[in-house]
Amino acid sequence: MDLLPVPSPHPMGGDPIAEALELAGARWALTRGLTFTGPWSLAFPAPGRLKLHAVLEGTTWLLMDGIAAPVLLEAGDVVVLAGDRRYVLASAPGLPPAEALPLPKATVEPFHHAGPPGAPETVAIGGHIELEAAGRDLLLDALPPLMHMRATTPEAPAARWLLTQAFHEMRADRPGATFAANHLARLLFVQVLRAFLREAHTFPTGWLRALSDARIGPVLRLMHGDPAHPWTLAELATAAAMSRTSFANRFRTVAGAPPLTYLCNWRIRLARHGLRYDDRPVAALAAALGYSSESAFSNAFKRVTGTAPLHYRRLIRESAAEPSSPLGP
Repeated sequence: MDLLPVPSPHPMGGDPIAEALELAGARWALTRGLTFTGPWSLAFPAPGRLKLHAVLEGTTWLLMDGIAAPVLLEAGDVVVLAGDRRYVLASAPGLPPAEALPLPKATVEPFHHAGPPGAPETVAIGGHIELEAAGRDLLLDALPPLMHMRATTPEAPAARWLLTQAFHEMRADRPGATFAANHLARLLFVQVLRAFLREAHTFPTGWLRALSDARIGPVLRLMHGDPAHPWTLAELATAAAMSRTSFANRFRTVAGAPPLTYLCNWRIRLARHGLRYDDRPVAALAAALGYSSESAFSNAFKRVTGTAPLHYRRLIRESAAEPSSPLGP
């Protein structure tokens, strides 16, 4: 599977979002639907991954460690939680929560219901995104702990359609329903990211914040589009229509690293992915990433990862071959 530039053009067209999802090994699952009547409150453990929660009908209150005020989620709203913070979903703030962890084991049905009999007052679906260890920082560190896409955003109509389709797939007992629902969840997450990229100046310092910057974003796409190119600071500054000093300072402020350091780290991230999935010799991989020799690439790779490329390839493939543990709720 050829996922790296050989040497150009880049197969993903320099789309950092598509690259990040690929390189992080994002695997999606809509885990369970929830329907409720009457007062209810559920406490969820810190996800340690990306967690998605979408309200289809009714309202839900979200209370999260580190977030001062409860957040009201209305029909059509979607939230993505990133990181290690406990949270509570409830019909109203202040209710004593029950632990949510046992719920997925209580039934094999796609929806779990709580409360007295009657028409559901709240219908929601949830899911999570598993990330490979080598790519966890790529998304978890770049996102705020809470992203709330309201039903009134421009992306909401597409999100509502995706939510409705996912709901029908989870309700239906048709061949391929799980596969379809999981891919709909992937598209839903992309809609949330698109909505929040307009406000990415509030994101932690990193590539997502840099991508949304009016001056730095286009340059970032150039670097991602052709990482093998021998970019210079002067060339990148010219592309940004800035002086070298102003460009370097602004890039470091929003991306968290100097431009050429960022480029080196991105090449190594591509290399790590290639060493796991690509059978090309290390020399060919080095050339595809713009290194003048295999030794130059090996030195750069070991400086960043602490491991030689061939040793890394052996270790990462051995670990991938080990049986994985069952996914949690």
